[in-house]
Amino acid sequence: MEDSAQPRKQRKFRFRAPLHLRKKMVSSRIGAELAAKLGTGRRSVPLRKGDKVKLMRGEHKGKTGKVMEVDLSTLKVYVEGITHRNAKGTEKLIPIDPSNLMLIEGEFSKDRLAMIARSPKRKEEKK
Repeated sequence: MEDSAQPRKQRKFRFRAPLHLRKKMVSSRIGAELAAKLGTGRRSVPLRKGDKVKLMRGEHKGKTGKVMEVDLSTLKVYVEGITHRNAKGTEKLIPIDPSNLMLIEGEFSKDRLAMIARSPKRKEEKK
């Protein structure tokens, strides 16, 4: 990210970040079962439409759903079934920060698997 530790400069960096960095900012933690299945020590991956995620924080904590949209302009994710009713009475998807989500399952295409292969393997537990 930015070299400065000043919050105002960090906010400015996130606001003005180019798309190739914004994609990394929309990353979410990998669930333990999925990480074991993939055999990776990687902690997080960028979210994509169609991934199944679990909410870890907030009012809807514990719910799971499919990612409907990843908005790179606001750095938010919209999850199927996580809605609220607006003043007109219509249901709208709630924008969720990706740091509050955990990836449970997803489609790992060739490029996504290559990204995971570049990360170190999971360390064997000591007995």
